[in-house]
Amino acid sequence: MTAPHDPATNPSPGDAAPDGDEPAMRLALQEAAAATAHGDVPVGAVVVVGGRVVSSRHNERERSADPTAHAEILALRDAAAATGTWRLEEATMVVTLEPCPMCAGALVAARIGRLVYGATDPKAGACGSLYQLCADPRLNHELPVTAGVLADEAGALLSDFFAARR
Repeated sequence: MTAPHDPATNPSPGDAAPDGDEPAMRLALQEAAAATAHGDVPVGAVVVVGGRVVSSRHNERERSADPTAHAEILALRDAAAATGTWRLEEATMVVTLEPCPMCAGALVAARIGRLVYGATDPKAGACGSLYQLCADPRLNHELPVTAGVLADEAGALLSDFFAARR
């Protein structure tokens, strides 16, 4: 028998988002773990708007044979559909891994209100590691970034995935 759904510890789309970034990151971590079932790199993302989780996705590049099917891009698409607008100024993106240049560019283009991520990505991170796309004053939008939320858990998912592939 499964335990009853508890939005305070395990939010899902449509649930009220509990205060703080960790509960939303826990949902992103669950999404990330789901990616491994179809051979995708375990990255998960959720979008919270007005205190509610409006989208929750994971990487699907392998599953869909689509190089743009990163968790962040898919979650942004779903959030835009759920809110009826591409302008997501009131939204917070919570993602397990620091976004790459493509995803950081999409966050800027979507006018996302805030980014929260777990593990840094020293090879492709575009929100603090290699580039600072979310804080580049030359672009038409800048957004606050909170890094390192549940970084150890996010990093462990990635490390375990790649260790198993070696």
